[in-house]
Amino acid sequence: MITPEVPQNKSQYYPMTKSSVRNKPYSCFSDGFLYLGGALLAFLLVWSVWSYTVPHGFEPNIGTKSAANGAQARQCVQENPSVNLGYDAPDQTFYDDQELSYSIEKPMKNWDEKRKEWLKHHPSFAPGARDRVVLVTGSQPKPCKNPIGDHLLLRFFKNKVDYCRIHGYDIFYNNVLLHPKMSSYWAKLPVVKAAMLAHPEAEWIWWVDSDAMFTDMEYKLPLRRYDYRNHNLVVHGWEKMIYKEKSWTALNAGVFLIRNCQWSMDFIEKWSGMGPMSSEYRRWGQIQRSVFKDKLFPESDDQSGLIYMLYEDRSLMDQIYLEGEYYFEGYWADIVPTYDNITERYTELEKEDGKLRRRHAEKVSEQYGVFREPHLKQAGNGKGSWRRPFITHFTGCQPCSGDHNQMYHGETCWNGMVKALNFADNQVLRKYGFVHPDLLDSSTVTETPFDYPDDGPW
Repeated sequence: MITPEVPQNKSQYYPMTKSSVRNKPYSCFSDGFLYLGGALLAFLLVWSVWSYTVPHGFEPNIGTKSAANGAQARQCVQENPSVNLGYDAPDQTFYDDQELSYSIEKPMKNWDEKRKEWLKHHPSFAPGARDRVVLVTGSQPKPCKNPIGDHLLLRFFKNKVDYCRIHGYDIFYNNVLLHPKMSSYWAKLPVVKAAMLAHPEAEWIWWVDSDAMFTDMEYKLPLRRYDYRNHNLVVHGWEKMIYKEKSWTALNAGVFLIRNCQWSMDFIEKWSGMGPMSSEYRRWGQIQRSVFKDKLFPESDDQSGLIYMLYEDRSLMDQIYLEGEYYFEGYWADIVPTYDNITERYTELEKEDGKLRRRHAEKVSEQYGVFREPHLKQAGNGKGSWRRPFITHFTGCQPCSGDHNQMYHGETCWNGMVKALNFADNQVLRKYGFVHPDLLDSSTVTETPFDYPDDGPW
């Protein structure tokens, strides 16, 4: 984790006093005082305005640059907590290195130092850098074969945009292959590396598959948990299934949180080496199937590759956090049938606690998640819980191609997606005064009365 050093600014402030004016006989002496008093008042006014253009708490470090550049930097860097999107330091950074490559095939070295240097030259981004997250997702370059596929992907993307807006995260949606050979499930790794380079201000890059959606719009990533032992990669999984059962479903690589650091750059380089850009691609598929007997297809895939690296090198557990305490991502077939019961339980909570049903601006939604948390202590987490699942993942449904897993009917997938999307959308629309009364009907909404859900036929 990069912790930028932020020098302290010792600006002083002087109170402005209002002087009383008495009527006196005219004299040059009194005129002189009036003139000096006016000049002093004007000086203090200019000082007061100038002081508010300088960020409180730090002074940008501009090294040995000219005084003119220093003055320009002070004028451009805004006061906390705002970041200055209109200023790029004139100082040289890693972006000015002609050898810099965003390609997954070109290694990045000394990334921690380069990130730290960039933050030093862009001090308005330093506050909050530890918790800054960029969500990355994407889909294929061409239109979907499934007639409703593009519509579903649009709604999945809207869901992610809603979540990021509520929690103040940036989001990047990619629909091109950044490496011609790294397609399908391998396409995510070139995008994640490029996002790390494009966002040195962010501590975390969060990949979320196109067929995964947020179904608890209030819940926020527990980042301090992953900082406690400096974990660099978070993925939903189970240690027992890796080392004892040796299953290729021991974790799910469709949703992962990766720290923007040199360790991650090195790890992505090694991970992608099992993909189709490698001359050893076919051999890696054979190795994975020899270890994970339940793997159904011969090609090397990103999920089996990640599990294999953990299986071969258990010390990686010091860097990789297997999240199993909540639905970091959860299997849709287990989750979708629980939505109705969850809705009823949350409605009862709001009927009992007026604070939870109070109308409020969308921008302060996180506070109401904190208010709700004490009521959820007995709800549990994971399978059998009546807490809203954080992320519902429609693995195997293939909304774009329509080539879903044959173990369930296609209509089960599509109806489940509609229900999940409306379940999540209700949590957003509520801030705008409406809800879907029927989770299987996306077109119909009803205006919520004051003190909803305590008042009305709900």
